[in-house]
Amino acid sequence: MTRTSSALATTALCAIALAGPAFAQGKTLTVGGYGGSFETLMKELLIPEFEKTHDVKIAFVPGNSTENLARLQAQKGAQELDVVLLDDGPMYQTDALGFCAPLKDSPVKKDVYDLARIGKNAIGIGFVATGFAYNKDWFAREGWEPPKSWNDLKDPKYSQILSIPSISNTYGLHTLVMMARGAGGGEKDIDPGFKVMTDEVAPNVLVFEPSAGKMSELFQSEEIALSIWGSGRTKSLADTGFPAAFAYPEDGAVALLMAACPVVDSDVPDEAQDFIDYLLDPEVQAKFAAAMGAGPTNTKAQLPPELAESLPYGDKIKSLVTVDWDTINQQRDEWTQRWAREVER
Repeated sequence: MTRTSSALATTALCAIALAGPAFAQGKTLTVGGYGGSFETLMKELLIPEFEKTHDVKIAFVPGNSTENLARLQAQKGAQELDVVLLDDGPMYQTDALGFCAPLKDSPVKKDVYDLARIGKNAIGIGFVATGFAYNKDWFAREGWEPPKSWNDLKDPKYSQILSIPSISNTYGLHTLVMMARGAGGGEKDIDPGFKVMTDEVAPNVLVFEPSAGKMSELFQSEEIALSIWGSGRTKSLADTGFPAAFAYPEDGAVALLMAACPVVDSDVPDEAQDFIDYLLDPEVQAKFAAAMGAGPTNTKAQLPPELAESLPYGDKIKSLVTVDWDTINQQRDEWTQRWAREVER
């Protein structure tokens, strides 16, 4: 080998060595998840640290749970997403449709509440409780105690100052199921729930509002004093300075899980698994709680007292109730049509 060719070879080897990290950083992990404040949290607080420690670039695709499930269906066989973050109901559908790959075993998953485990392919990354959001000042002016039972929604004192999301929203669906259970039915016998909603609850409802932004506006304009909403949404409203408070129904606040699954046929399967483990890390879980009002699913996550008091955390986890998503997802289209005919008519 000539001196010139030797030098060129050495230069080429050095270039390859220097390019190694760049090639690693050329990997892209595409994550589909919630938009709004959740997207901001991911991009500003969580994604940069993961990218730095795993030599991967994360592309975040915002969308609500329905939109990201539709994205998976549209891209079947050629998935863009490597990890998807959805509410528990759509996540059960996603797994049943075969879009979730098996989760790998890892130490951090051993610390996750059993309630947050969605089969072998998906896992909860945050707890939200469905219960009562109310205006503390309004209730104080009227001398009212916070609502205690789902049956309180029938109380005529809430006439036209109550809002419940429609059944297209998980909070509205939870309401229907809990009213059915309280009337002797349940997911497999939903008729009692529709009767109570139609005859005794709907007359009190000012508007069946699915939009979180519009629900906040209804509170702030004092058009409503009470709603069925999530603990996280209520915290976000309270963080603006509005006198919002959350009450856990004594007959059971419903657990709503923010869940994650690795998507099948990912070209970065190891990074997808590692990202889900990262979201389950106790410190990351605490950041979720502070920014999003999501109670930790990792039993080792520690929250300060002011967060622990309002979020699903510690002993409150034991009081949460769950719904039968397998039954619900089989009937949801039919229930949605019936809700439009009977409840919101």
